[in-house]
Amino acid sequence: MEILIKASQFILSLSLLIVLHELGHFIPAKLFKTRVEKFYLFFDYKFSLFKKKIGETVYGIGWIPLGGYVKIAGMIDESMDTEQMKQPAQPWEFRSKPAWQRLIIMLGGVFVNFVLGILIYICLMWVYGEKYLPNESLKDGVWVQDQLGKDLGLETGDKILTVDGQKIEKFRELPLEFINGNNYTIERNGTVLEKEIPTDFISKLVDRGKDAGPFISYRQPFVIAQIPEDSPNSKSGLQKKDIVTAINGAPTTYFDQVQVELGNNKGQDIKVTVKRGDKNVEIPAKVTQEGKLGVAAAGLSLPDLEKLGYYNLAEKSYSFGEAIPAGTNKAWTTLTNYIKQMKKIFNPSTGAYKGLGGFISIGSIFPSEFSWQTFWNITAFLSIMLGFMNLLPIPALDGGHVMFTLWEMITGKKPGDKFLEYAQITGFILLIALLLFANGNDLFRLFK
Repeated sequence: MEILIKASQFILSLSLLIVLHELGHFIPAKLFKTRVEKFYLFFDYKFSLFKKKIGETVYGIGWIPLGGYVKIAGMIDESMDTEQMKQPAQPWEFRSKPAWQRLIIMLGGVFVNFVLGILIYICLMWVYGEKYLPNESLKDGVWVQDQLGKDLGLETGDKILTVDGQKIEKFRELPLEFINGNNYTIERNGTVLEKEIPTDFISKLVDRGKDAGPFISYRQPFVIAQIPEDSPNSKSGLQKKDIVTAINGAPTTYFDQVQVELGNNKGQDIKVTVKRGDKNVEIPAKVTQEGKLGVAAAGLSLPDLEKLGYYNLAEKSYSFGEAIPAGTNKAWTTLTNYIKQMKKIFNPSTGAYKGLGGFISIGSIFPSEFSWQTFWNITAFLSIMLGFMNLLPIPALDGGHVMFTLWEMITGKKPGDKFLEYAQITGFILLIALLLFANGNDLFRLFK
């Protein structure tokens, strides 16, 4: 059921983006009286799931969910209809139109993707606002949970001040900032330190896997969730929902501090102070030889931690007028972050290419429980990502056609049909290779 929910959201989001992207080509083509022969969601190699001709255009749904297309008369595109190009140019064909009109037609899909992303973010800001944990709210620093965080040079209790010289407002943005960044500053025991982000950090992050949890987190209290019957403290008097606040009188505000104190008292009898409701209760307990209490601890949500007084969450609401710059800024930040990640991918030393994913990776970012807010957030991100990818100057993508059209407008020389045909084939091969590599990465991680 979880896979079905994720897949349904992915297909719905992808279908919406493809239809609107192709509509971005379709509308200016029609405005400039250019004939559109096909308008398809997904590809229809050999046969279609559905098709209907209305006027001069066949509208349909293909069976290969790898994208979609509009087939514009007199244009060398993914259909590779070279026979049409051998005939004399007709007034309604793409190749007969002025360069500036062809440029607008080719940029239409990308324009729609960027505008759609901005509009979605504006509406999200207007309807839902924002609620987040401010980075400055972590007065006692971050929790470094595993070796990857330590390899970065972080320690539990560090206060992260900046990444690449930029102050980080929202704590949830920190992992992405470390992925995109090159250096950072922290405050440790009152001293400000500058550190480099290792070049192979992304490679280690990918190798670590998605199920390993965050490499840094906000610090949590030690809250007892369960006491097994075979625990040495099953009869000690400890109870579910007790919050450990001290070990042998030493204050332990956070889980990591409890771990340290238990490690210092392996195999010993200790006094555990817990907060139970409004009371503080001291309970005799035993520590195992491994430095454990033999209980299961619970992770608390940020709202629960706020109620307990650990953190102060920031909440912002926006009028529609205020949501416009806020949503636009969100879209711009999303785009610039994505460009930074692409630069990392093309630098082999970072190992970021190992994180390149295909349909499984994209589908997995959707939650297992449907939420309109999350769905539209992901759709906005994918729309901006699709817009940027289509702008890359690769033949077979919109950016390739734009590149050749700009060349024509600057030099006055139009590339020959044979050259465009070979360029289209080359671009298509590159895209297939990239697709195979990305989805191969997915399969490798899946079976690994």
